[in-house]
Amino acid sequence: MILTLPDGKELNYEEEVLVKDVVKGISEGLYRDSMGAVLDGEVLGMEDIINKNGNFKVVKFADEEGKEIFWHTSSHILAHAVKNLYPDAKFAIGPAIGDGFYYDIDVEHRFVPEDLEKIEAEALRLAKENLEVKRSVVSKEEALETFKDEPYKIELINELPEGEEISLYKTGDFVDLCRGPHLENTKKIKALKLLSIAGAYWRGDEKNKMLQRIYGISFEKQKDLEEFIQMREEAEKRDHRKLGRELDLFSFHEEGPGFPFFHPKGMVLRNTVMQWWRGVLEENGYGEILTPIILNEALWHQSGHWDHYKENMYFTNIDEGAYAVKPMNCPGSILVYGSKQHSYRDLPIRLSEYGLVHRHELSGALHGLFRVRAFTQDDAHIYCLPSQITDEVFKMIDLADYLYSTFGFKYSIELSTRPEDFMGDIESWNLAEESLEAALIEKGLPYKINAGDGAFYGPKIDFQLEDAIGRTWQCGTIQLDFQLPKNFELSYINEKGEKETPIMLHRALLGSLERFLGILVEHFAGKFPIWLAPVQVKVVPVSEKFGDYAKEVADKFIAEGFRVEVDNRDEKLGKKIRDGQMEKVPYVLVVGEKEMNDKTVSVRVRDGEDQGAKSVEDVIAEFKKEVKEKTIK
Repeated sequence: MILTLPDGKELNYEEEVLVKDVVKGISEGLYRDSMGAVLDGEVLGMEDIINKNGNFKVVKFADEEGKEIFWHTSSHILAHAVKNLYPDAKFAIGPAIGDGFYYDIDVEHRFVPEDLEKIEAEALRLAKENLEVKRSVVSKEEALETFKDEPYKIELINELPEGEEISLYKTGDFVDLCRGPHLENTKKIKALKLLSIAGAYWRGDEKNKMLQRIYGISFEKQKDLEEFIQMREEAEKRDHRKLGRELDLFSFHEEGPGFPFFHPKGMVLRNTVMQWWRGVLEENGYGEILTPIILNEALWHQSGHWDHYKENMYFTNIDEGAYAVKPMNCPGSILVYGSKQHSYRDLPIRLSEYGLVHRHELSGALHGLFRVRAFTQDDAHIYCLPSQITDEVFKMIDLADYLYSTFGFKYSIELSTRPEDFMGDIESWNLAEESLEAALIEKGLPYKINAGDGAFYGPKIDFQLEDAIGRTWQCGTIQLDFQLPKNFELSYINEKGEKETPIMLHRALLGSLERFLGILVEHFAGKFPIWLAPVQVKVVPVSEKFGDYAKEVADKFIAEGFRVEVDNRDEKLGKKIRDGQMEKVPYVLVVGEKEMNDKTVSVRVRDGEDQGAKSVEDVIAEFKKEVKEKTIK
């Protein structure tokens, strides 16, 4: 048996071996620092057995897979602590998530923040006991007997496919139904904090019972926990839902859960981004289209969405015919391409669309602008020759780089490969994955493989953005599709006069426009650069008698295309300046007698800096330069 390490070194074994023995064989120090390993994309715990060849990578806490193992074990410690303190509690699920873990609990007692302190103390006590985490495999009958008093576990067990392995993990005297993997023991969990309590419907379905969800986070070191708490506090200040209300950008209403309402200032932000990006796409050879929101059911059968996406779609009947509200824009674009014949000389054809799509999300999953039921995608579909794939992917990567750098984002790249419910044949998938990977390699870009996370019709390149406080957001995507052009019998006439099937590239770089705007709000903490700010300049007269001059100044800025407000309220100057700063207006221009006589304005920057008096013309020139250069301050 051969295990290949990331550096290409090969480890040979005569028989099956435990993960921990492989890691110890590499280095005892590495073993002490490690959480587990990954074998050909499968995450393994230290006690798991390896019995096949593969690519082997040891994972530490710094690795995504390492955090997953660490936090999954921490969720079991949380449940163990709850069981000790509230013996009547029933347990649903407790996964690791992107920033920690949670456990959904059914208990008559209504948790309050003081309870979290007690549970946290008990969880830390358990972790310090260095409890071993033991895995066992049982029959369905044994599992049902073990969890006879746990209705949620029984439901999960009864839904498992016949013959599927059922594993239990025991930590001390607490046993849980779980696939794993987990840490060997609890000694690595040195710092743990329970963060919040929320309601969560069982399985996210509002028809089911409301459970209590406890969120937590844990680390190897106390200082890492302290840094996390500090970042969390900063993130709470930047929460787009809070800032959206405070800055009057958007709102949410119970009459339309999951459907955002944009206010005038929010529409300024939205339209500014859309119009700028529309211009960039036009310069890069895209033609803009607009396709219907509702299309007949037969189309969605043909596209494959019916088989792979039906549970996320909305349906209606028109003139006794069955229709669906589109969850994706691609079929509409395909109909536009297929509306006339194309020559190979026409390709590539780049069609862009700000397409409004609707996808059903369970109410428990909705989250501000980040998880909605209706959103606009900056979709584009490129129809090209096989020989043009690499060049088109290069162009899209360059576009992504330009987009994200304009807003001050760093980014990383993932290559997402074939999912379990893929459409088409494996040969086409392999070719598509190889084509995208070859483009990334030729471009010299670092990337990681995100196994099994491709779209059902093709693999994709995903862009992970890093915001101002170091959080990552999955945003843009480039997808290669050999399937849909075949399903719709798309064609072009080649140089021999014969019909051939084009390659289709899907591309959304803003992704969901609503989500991107939410990210921008949090990235800038509402302090948008001047080109994006809904109100760019606020003119503040010292008193009522300078109101006419304030209007004269405002009119000059408006004539140059700026978005301006005048604060004529009968309030003290200090309050009006502070209010402008609270509204996060980039610049407040104060005008009084001296400014009126000198035809100047006194410039106050959003952060409180007083730049003193400047001529109106000079200030306009400075601000226009900032807008043109998309300056970020």
